[in-house]
Amino acid sequence: MKNKFIALQLFLKISNKQNSGFTLIELLVVIIIIGILSAIALPSFLNQTVKARQSEAKNNIGAMNRSQQAYYFENQEFAEDTAGGATAINKLGIGIKNSVNYRYAATSITAIDADVTNKAQAQQANLKGYAGGVFTSVGLTQVILCEVTTPNLGLPGNPVSANACDASNQIRIQ
Repeated sequence: MKNKFIALQLFLKISNKQNSGFTLIELLVVIIIIGILSAIALPSFLNQTVKARQSEAKNNIGAMNRSQQAYYFENQEFAEDTAGGATAINKLGIGIKNSVNYRYAATSITAIDADVTNKAQAQQANLKGYAGGVFTSVGLTQVILCEVTTPNLGLPGNPVSANACDASNQIRIQ
């Protein structure tokens, strides 16, 4: 009889262990930890998407600057957007197109007739605009790439020279 009683007690202990699960407190602690980790990671993730969209404009303005230099050496003038509809991008023969993020254009710098500015105007309020410039000096060309300091939908200003951006709201990044 004593052996049966001990066997019954062991069986009840084993069956109680098998039926036990997580307590409500344990589940709440796990949910709170997951919430804290996601609150930390989400802003960082969203910031990375903005940086990726802005890299589109940086790469395209850099490509436009290089293409403008090559065009200038071949034609002794820069490719510019004209009122007749011929765009500088078509003249340069590069495959840059306006996107949902940016609109691209190339115009002469009015104060300096022989130089050109390439611009990427942001089409979304959280993106920064970019302006590139190609400047001539004694048969050579120099380039600059400027970034608008705060995100906005306005057209970026023209670079002042190959060494300086529009001082009011731009910084030089290349």
